[in-house]
Amino acid sequence: MSNEMQGGQPRDTQVAPQKSTLLDRSDVRVKHAAGVGGAVGAFVERVKSGDLGSLPVIAGLVIIWTVFTSLNPVFLSANNLVNLLFDCSTVGVISLGIVCVLMVGQIDLSVGSMSGFASALVGTLWVNYGWPVLLAIVAAIVVGAVVGALYALLLNKLGMPSFVATLAGLLAILGMQLYVLGATGSINLPYGSTMVNLGQLMVIPAIVSYVLALVPGALTLLIGLRTRERRRASNLSAPSVGSLLVRSLAITVLLEIVVAYLNQGRGVPLMFGLFLGLAVAMDYALKRTRWGRSMNAVGGNHEAARRAGIKVGAIYTSAFVLCASFAALGGVLTAARLASASQQAGTGDVNLNAIAAAVIGGTSLFGGRGSAYSAVLGIIVIQSIASGLTLLNLSSSLRFMITGAVLAIAVIVDSLARQSRVSHGRA
Repeated sequence: MSNEMQGGQPRDTQVAPQKSTLLDRSDVRVKHAAGVGGAVGAFVERVKSGDLGSLPVIAGLVIIWTVFTSLNPVFLSANNLVNLLFDCSTVGVISLGIVCVLMVGQIDLSVGSMSGFASALVGTLWVNYGWPVLLAIVAAIVVGAVVGALYALLLNKLGMPSFVATLAGLLAILGMQLYVLGATGSINLPYGSTMVNLGQLMVIPAIVSYVLALVPGALTLLIGLRTRERRRASNLSAPSVGSLLVRSLAITVLLEIVVAYLNQGRGVPLMFGLFLGLAVAMDYALKRTRWGRSMNAVGGNHEAARRAGIKVGAIYTSAFVLCASFAALGGVLTAARLASASQQAGTGDVNLNAIAAAVIGGTSLFGGRGSAYSAVLGIIVIQSIASGLTLLNLSSSLRFMITGAVLAIAVIVDSLARQSRVSHGRA
């Protein structure tokens, strides 16, 4: 009683200074993050804590482009970059699915075979059986979704590790691809069809590409302002309007310059625009929805997520279904790019490149951390290496060795960053 009252009156004079101190500290935090300098300081702190984001892969991409441009200036020509973006789209879409399964701490080794089987299925249904092309594409994607659901069933009900289940699927689906193609081993798609034109010729009209380049900066500003208001309402540190404007303007200017340069050649490939659209939608789902938060939680600690009320089995199912569906769509785009479906589709390095792109781009092999944009950055790195070596007329063996080295470095950086985050958290 003596702690609350003195002489029959409340001791408000002791409580008020504490409240004022808390408000003062909050104001200091807000002011610290108010300017551009505060934003830079916050970025430096994130890097020190191990949250590197896309910084390593962007630095690596700059180095790769600088080296290849110094050896052959044609590398950064507009038309070569357009061809590079066409090639990025096929495996890049497959890599988006790999991001999903890696996020929950699983793996799918059959994405290459699934893409090859999907291309064979589209070719058979469309060319040999006369199905409408859109119906054939939908059928291929549905088959991919069913395969992904089967992997999830084996994991959830039987406890079969995804490594084993998808490895078995790789062999089985490859056999199905060979069976569907039959003795001929390949099916040529109608040259001049819309599907083939999408994979080889179609570009976004110049004026449309300039308008679309404005969208990311505008969305960045709008989302930033909404987040700022929520944080200020909770009395937390928040970036200033000026820093948000600078960031939005920088993104807009950069994208407009890139689009203007590509339009000096053939233009921005429509297929790459589709790939970016899927990446934006996936990024929004991972960061702004309950499902995305559940994906991160399950990947971080599936037992803790289960105890928190998250349906872990359903999250695993969604990840595998999305992964196999994206693999099927990637196979369709590959068939469009090559104007054929053959026994070689989905084989070779397709499987490994899809997985490597996700990891190189920044998705963690340990689960619980990743981004749809990691697939975009990672596949651009891989295709840049392939394009640069082709222009230099060097052996493909070097491409495998360099890509392997880049992948190893990416995993090492991810592991060190993870250890840094753990030690920083303990500190």
